Amino acid sequence: MRDDRGSSSLEFIAAGVLMLVPLLYLVIVLGSVQEQTLGVEAAARHAARVIATAPDARTAASQGDAVLSSIASQYGIDDDDVQLTVRCRPEGVPCPSAGATVTVSVATSARLPFVPAVLGLDRAVSVPIEAVSAQKVSRQWGAE
Repeated sequence: MRDDRGSSSLEFIAAGVLMLVPLLYLVIVLGSVQEQTLGVEAAARHAARVIATAPDARTAASQGDAVLSSIASQYGIDDDDVQLTVRCRPEGVPCPSAGATVTVSVATSARLPFVPAVLGLDRAVSVPIEAVSAQKVSRQWGAE
């Protein structure tokens, strides 16, 4: 017979660490993805609002880019990875125009933490994130 005194605490510590590390990584990944999701959603919402309330098309474009850049820096989103799409309904009208609905789509991808950039692995295991927001432009837009 062997003497097994003291081995249960060692087994508990080893099993605890083996279960704690993946759980801790999951919490970090979910926090990172949620931060990026909130940032993309805020960027779409605020960009649509700024574009719809701007006094003219030139101001709308510059303020939309400024809002996107500001929110991207606040939420830690890389400006190079953000795709911004602005569309107006009805189709065929200049964007923005009086009475139109501005639809802003912002897309990016959240990279997983601690994934090395070797062979593009960090981009291969990223999570795509997209948000869409719509804002109605005033019928009096552009009237002086």
